[in-house]
Amino acid sequence: QVQLVESGGGLVQAGGSLRLSCAASGHTFSSYPMGWFRQAPGKEREFVAAINWSGGFTYYADSARGRFTISGDNNKNTAYLQMNSLKLEDTAIYYCAAASLVSGLLQGSGIDYWGKGTLVTVSS
Repeated sequence: QVQLVESGGGLVQAGGSLRLSCAASGHTFSSYPMGWFRQAPGKEREFVAAINWSGGFTYYADSARGRFTISGDNNKNTAYLQMNSLKLEDTAIYYCAAASLVSGLLQGSGIDYWGKGTLVTVSS
């Protein structure tokens, strides 16, 4: 049973930083590309970032590129999302996801596993 557990969310002022963590268990960590999605109040869930462990390729939504960084630690079976220069519009529940193919993450339709999410609130 694959489990993804997010942590690190919270309240932060605009311009600040947070680092989200996604602890994975139940599978070989490096065998699944992983990503982050978010859902703001009243909006649909959207792609934020993804990483393909094979080759270390990373992918970002336009809204995240340049401010967010996705990474991982195989020894800890944990993926991270470092978020800098946070904006009010970054307020959302952030979800960790794993997929057999990175294309599944990028398209948002081929997700094999989801975490339960962690709330990020950016205040002015």
